[in-house]
Amino acid sequence: MKKLIDKLKVKGGSGPAADTGSAEPDADSRFFSTMFQERAEENLPQATWRERAQRIGARPYDRERGAQKFAQLWGVDRYAASLSPQDLARMSQYLEFVEVDANQEIIGQDELGDYMVIVLGGSIAVDRIQPWGARARLAEARPGDMLGEMSLLDAGSRFSACTTLTPCVLAVVDAQGLDRMIMQEPRLGLALLASLARRLSLRLRQVSARLSALLSRG
Repeated sequence: MKKLIDKLKVKGGSGPAADTGSAEPDADSRFFSTMFQERAEENLPQATWRERAQRIGARPYDRERGAQKFAQLWGVDRYAASLSPQDLARMSQYLEFVEVDANQEIIGQDELGDYMVIVLGGSIAVDRIQPWGARARLAEARPGDMLGEMSLLDAGSRFSACTTLTPCVLAVVDAQGLDRMIMQEPRLGLALLASLARRLSLRLRQVSARLSALLSRG
């Protein structure tokens, strides 16, 4: 990992081997060199969904309406397994449906979390906060998108900060809910895990493509 970071810095003109005459490193090089820095997790803050929900003032959303929104979005999602309306209704029993106001950080960067969210309504900014304070906008999540799934699977640190841009309706599943689904409804648990794997694979391909473009610069 250190060799990759050093190579990226040299390519971007921020390493000691490159003399560009500028005190400000290339933005892409800085972004990728900090993106993959490994951080010790012993001292990172932890945030369960219960703690986060209380902090941001999340309010319960009508379960029937939430389940309908979830079924509509996942019924046509190309990353989700083919599930019947009855399957989706059973899966929704393991989800918590909430409403969140705008400008609320639902996921904090570099914290340890045990939950993911599925956007059912509204939009959410996904930002990477760099060591020098700049915020790099990675994406804007829309209805049907998932956020925080990597930490749900490995209990690792969050890569980015996710902040609501508008009032949002969210479906939340935490580690305990996922475990219950796998034990009680193994076919549905497998379908959820397959959806997560497909989405994570797509993101990895996107990052790999961007890294390849960066490394190919002469």
